[in-house]
Amino acid sequence: MPVLLLATLDTKGTEAAFLRDRLSELGVGVRVVDTGCLGHAGFTPDITRNEFYGLGPTPLATLVANGDRGRAISAAAEAARSLATSELATGQLQGVIGIGGSAGTTIATSAMRALPLGMPKLMVSTLASGQVRPWVGDSDLLMLNSVVDILGLNRISRSVLDSAARAMAGLVTLAPAPDSADDRRLVAATMFGVTTPCVERARERLEEAGFEVLVFHATGNGGQAMESLIDDGLIAGVLDITTTELADELVGGILSAGPDRLTAAGRRGIPQVISVGATDMVNFGPPANVPSRFTDRLFYEHNPTVTLMRTTVEENRRLGQQIAQRAAIATGPTTVILPLEGVSAIDRAGEPFDDPEARDALFTAIRDHHGEADLLELPLHINDPEFADAASTRLIQLISRQDSDC
Repeated sequence: MPVLLLATLDTKGTEAAFLRDRLSELGVGVRVVDTGCLGHAGFTPDITRNEFYGLGPTPLATLVANGDRGRAISAAAEAARSLATSELATGQLQGVIGIGGSAGTTIATSAMRALPLGMPKLMVSTLASGQVRPWVGDSDLLMLNSVVDILGLNRISRSVLDSAARAMAGLVTLAPAPDSADDRRLVAATMFGVTTPCVERARERLEEAGFEVLVFHATGNGGQAMESLIDDGLIAGVLDITTTELADELVGGILSAGPDRLTAAGRRGIPQVISVGATDMVNFGPPANVPSRFTDRLFYEHNPTVTLMRTTVEENRRLGQQIAQRAAIATGPTTVILPLEGVSAIDRAGEPFDDPEARDALFTAIRDHHGEADLLELPLHINDPEFADAASTRLIQLISRQDSDC
């Protein structure tokens, strides 16, 4: 079974040929895909650019006539997704490897993100040492920093491409370890540093009940990954303790999970317990990177690279309304559970973000808009053991109740 090697052969032909040959020497079958558009291919690929662009929305001839690089890249990204899914359907695909700069990375990672978890995906990119979320998304793809630009072979590029070939060979030839826990049903949970005690204890209770728990760090990408797995039908229940990503989306922090956060479980009818963990904060980088419009706000330096900003009364009112409304339209069993004594480690009496007025605005909005969703209010802090026990017990009950109704 082969791997697909995606590259723009008009500009990366020499490097693609080197990588192809090195993979072959390591016993890996390769099919080279030419994703280039406006130049001439450096060698004849296994899948020509005419064949490749034929899988997308715009024929190659049209793109060449227009001469619009941006449009060509967008068309190539769609063609790459189509190619990956069609090759996967044959049952013969072993993985995808790509090389490139911004264009090549955009194209090849579009194919990779269309593939399931566990399918080998490796991108050699000039962008790999920076912020890679736009290309990685919620996939398990690997990005390898090219160190130098991918423009000709030299002692650095040969070394990096050789490492890529050896890594890909290992991924596709070494059998994965058997998963002895694959018969347990999956529960997703969300956690942040300031809600860790709650989620750790809740995880233990859920595992004792026979579930396998996937904990997602609520850093934007974590929430997106969880929503995707729920949509894929892999999750039996959701313990959404930490909905802080909604605050970043609302206010403009750096850890937003996008506008669709807290929607997948409700849409698919999955049992869920929702809380308000870390909605007291919006996340930014180092203090110097906080937007100037927030100068007069309350901040807490979590560490040298993470600055937390306290959400206001009005922001809490809007967050509460949003959480409640998404719970209200859920098609499956849903409980919103409120920790009345504080929503994070730094939101309790004597801590930097303690703000009873903001908490009250959050809780009142939820009371006013939760509709038919169950509402459970506890005179506890979110990190109290009793709160974790109540949240995990309620989720187990919701899952059991749904099982009985089926």
